[in-house]
Amino acid sequence: MKIALPSHGNQIDDHFGHCEYFTVFTVNMDTKQITNREIVPSPEGCGCKSNIASVLKDMGVTLMLAGNMGEGAVKVLKNSEIDVLRGCSGDVKDTAIKWINGSLVDSGDCCHEHEHGCQH
Repeated sequence: MKIALPSHGNQIDDHFGHCEYFTVFTVNMDTKQITNREIVPSPEGCGCKSNIASVLKDMGVTLMLAGNMGEGAVKVLKNSEIDVLRGCSGDVKDTAIKWINGSLVDSGDCCHEHEHGCQH
């Protein structure tokens, strides 16, 4: 299984659509171990209007662990068969391990920055 995390440094980026890059972990769910880490450059512009969902889907990503994102981004990812879990923060590897161990739940929070930030 592959999971993606919007990243800045080794931290979860607070805004999915403007992250520096995406960290993609390959996870062996039988052993609950991370077996690979890849870095995927973030496209220019807002995430929900970019091709990042299709790029991640083509890589086999099925889950996005994110801090916060707008409903548009959630819909684009879900349309690409990528589930979304919001409300994550901190170190990307620590966050992935928390998810693997079942200790993360979706916050349900949506970013409202698009109302005064991105032009959609």
